[in-house]
Amino acid sequence: MSDLYDKDTYTWALSQADALRRRSANEIDWENVAEEIESVGRSQESELYSRFSVLLMHLLKWAYQPQMRSRSWSATVRTQRKAIKRVIRKNPGLQPVLGETFADSYENARIDAAAETNLPEEAFPEGPPFSVEQSMDEDFWPEAPAAE
Repeated sequence: MSDLYDKDTYTWALSQADALRRRSANEIDWENVAEEIESVGRSQESELYSRFSVLLMHLLKWAYQPQMRSRSWSATVRTQRKAIKRVIRKNPGLQPVLGETFADSYENARIDAAAETNLPEEAFPEGPPFSVEQSMDEDFWPEAPAAE
C-alpha cells in the first residue's frame, strides 16, 4: 500500500478513506495515514504562521512608513485579523502555540517589511513592537515610532 502512496497520493488517499469508512483495518497503510493526519495539523499551524507574517509585515509598514499608508494596507490588516481569528476558532488546539507562532512569524515579517519599504532590517525592532492581543485588536493601528 505504501508503494501506491509513493506513486499516486491522490488514489492512495481515496482508497485509505474508503478503507477507513468500511473499518477495514487490514487495508490501512497505518504509517502513512498517521503522517498525513499529522501534516493536517502542521498545515493549520503553518497557515497561522503565514497569516501572522502578513499581518505583522503590514503593521510594521503602517508604523514605519506612515506617509505610505493606503486603503490596501488597512484592508490587508483587517483581512488577516479575521482570517487568524477564524483559524483559531476552527482550531482551538492552536491556542497553546499562538505566542510562539506569533514570535516566529515576526522574524519573517521583519525581513519582508524591510524588503517592501526599502528600509534596512535594523530599522525594525528585533522583537515584535506590539503584542499578539494588540495585533489582533481591530481598533489597534500602530503609531510611527518616536524619532531617535
